[in-house]
Amino acid sequence: MRGFLFTIFAMHHLYIIYSKKLDRYYVGETPEIGPRLAQHNAHHFKRSFTKGAEDWQLVFSKECKDRGDACYLERFIKRMKSRKFVKKVLERPCILDDILAKR
Repeated sequence: MRGFLFTIFAMHHLYIIYSKKLDRYYVGETPEIGPRLAQHNAHHFKRSFTKGAEDWQLVFSKECKDRGDACYLERFIKRMKSRKFVKKVLERPCILDDILAKR
C-alpha cells in the first residue's frame, strides 16, 4: 500500500518532446523524464504516436506537485490540438500556472 500512495502523491512532470524527423511535438506526463524519453526513442510504446521517430528530444518540462496537475495540463494542451499553442507554452511557460489557477 505504501508504494501505491507514493505513486499518487509523488512529483510528476509535464513534458514536451520534439522530433526533427517528423517535425512534430508530443506532450506527456511522467514521474521520471529520463527513462520516459528513452522509452519513446526505443519504441517501447508500440501503438504510440512517438513510434514514428527515434530522435525525440526534450524541449520542455514542468515539475508539478502531483500527477493530477500534470495530467490536467497534458489533457489541456492536447485538447487545444494546436502546434501554435505548444509553441506559446514553450515561449511563455507561466501560462501553465494560469491554467492551473483557473482549474
